[in-house]
Amino acid sequence: MLTNLSPSPAQRRLALGIVLVLLVVFIAAAPFATLPMPRIDAFVPAYATAILVNDAITAALLFAQFAIVRSGALLALANGYLLTALIVIPWALTFPGVFTRGGLLGAGLQSTAWLNAIWHGGFPLFVIAYTLLKGADSVRRFSRGFVRPAILASVGLVAAFVCSATALVTAGGQIMPALMFNDERTANLAYYVNVPIMALVVLALVLLWVRLRSVLDLWLTVVMCAYATEAALQLLPVPTRFSVGWYVGRVCGLLSGSLVLLILLIEITKLYGQLLQAVLAQHREREARLMTGDAVSASIAHEIKQPLGAIVTNAYAGLNWLKRGQPDLDAVKEALQGIVTDGRRAGHVIDGIRTLFKKDPRTRTSLDINDVIQEALAIVRDNLQTYRVAVQVDPNERLPRIRGEQVQLQQVLVNLITNAIDSMTATDGERVLSIRTEVHHSGCVMVSVEDTGKGLEPSTVDRIFNPMFTTKTRGMGMGLSICRSIIEAHEGQLWVTAEPARGAIFHFTVPADPGSAS
Repeated sequence: MLTNLSPSPAQRRLALGIVLVLLVVFIAAAPFATLPMPRIDAFVPAYATAILVNDAITAALLFAQFAIVRSGALLALANGYLLTALIVIPWALTFPGVFTRGGLLGAGLQSTAWLNAIWHGGFPLFVIAYTLLKGADSVRRFSRGFVRPAILASVGLVAAFVCSATALVTAGGQIMPALMFNDERTANLAYYVNVPIMALVVLALVLLWVRLRSVLDLWLTVVMCAYATEAALQLLPVPTRFSVGWYVGRVCGLLSGSLVLLILLIEITKLYGQLLQAVLAQHREREARLMTGDAVSASIAHEIKQPLGAIVTNAYAGLNWLKRGQPDLDAVKEALQGIVTDGRRAGHVIDGIRTLFKKDPRTRTSLDINDVIQEALAIVRDNLQTYRVAVQVDPNERLPRIRGEQVQLQQVLVNLITNAIDSMTATDGERVLSIRTEVHHSGCVMVSVEDTGKGLEPSTVDRIFNPMFTTKTRGMGMGLSICRSIIEAHEGQLWVTAEPARGAIFHFTVPADPGSAS
């Protein structure tokens, strides 16, 4: 919030720059302050409208901040801006020559001058109240139930004060001391009014400077510098309306009415931008969790189908051996041993997938990649024989050992081999599975799995590793995504080279074990 957000160095530099510009404007305008300028009657309603809109919006935003923070200091400041927004209406309506010769309310010069004095003396008082109440806010704040009544009461009191002041200076205008002469020059009494106003502005500046803690404090300090510039121009000898000093003072007043509004809008826009990013991030996190849950369940289903299928096959085989007239107990033992092996492999697969998604460190050992390939081929041996796939393995005995998790690397190879078998069964040509190992130019060990299947379309090559994407009719789209995650977790890479109707070659690399000899 603006009330507790510390100003950045860039904001401090910008504020200092604006104050220096105000100082330069004052020094440049002071020698010519009494120089008459053309009377532009449209300037007054345009200026009053701008002040009304700016300060009314600023007051509304500050009331909204008060409703959130429940700070008495913010409530006082919001009332100050509400005062300037409301009092500028009778000020413009009583201004002579704008709507009628004597002012729309028919009150004359003195009413406009007194409303201007109340306006420029009242706002610094509210700023002083803001600075004094800031310390109390840290100890005691308004209760939630008191926020709305406090706002309504404040608006009512300020509106009543403006109406009462307007009635006093208009209905009783004849008995009010004169602040202006008929030729619109400032009367002597005006100096005795402007000096206390200047004193209030200086006091507000000092208090803001001593208690400057937040972005709002910083820009209120700049606002009071603009007020000080306007008040100082009123203290120059014989200032008149529609002079250089008068026009410059009004412009400084408009600047003071716009600064806090601009900063409020900028900071609130930033706040909503951050809130939007937080909400979107929360949605993305929720979607990611759902996606991860779907991915984990699909991954387990995808990977567990193979060992479960092998368990069922071995169980049927064991039953068949037992149903014979002369049960072959050795074959039954072999089938049961296969069930035990596949059951353990299913458990390892589940543990591997959970570890993969949880990003927990795994215990990795030094492995011979050729042994991992042979173990993976043994797992899918039945499928290779069933679909009459010829296997060509070209092991490189001079390869360095690798460091990795054996079950996960077997899982990658089993997936790639199974995909190759599925691809080749969809064609009528020869079915040859080729597996090669070599040293990649990066220094890693590279394994290539090549098939003679239907190949991949160019449009699918870039998406083949995406989760939930599959080219199979009954595929889940998780196998290759899991494979890539496993290889990347091993600090390697997985990619594919393929041409339509010419098979596909999947390559993956695994870093060599630094502790092994090449």
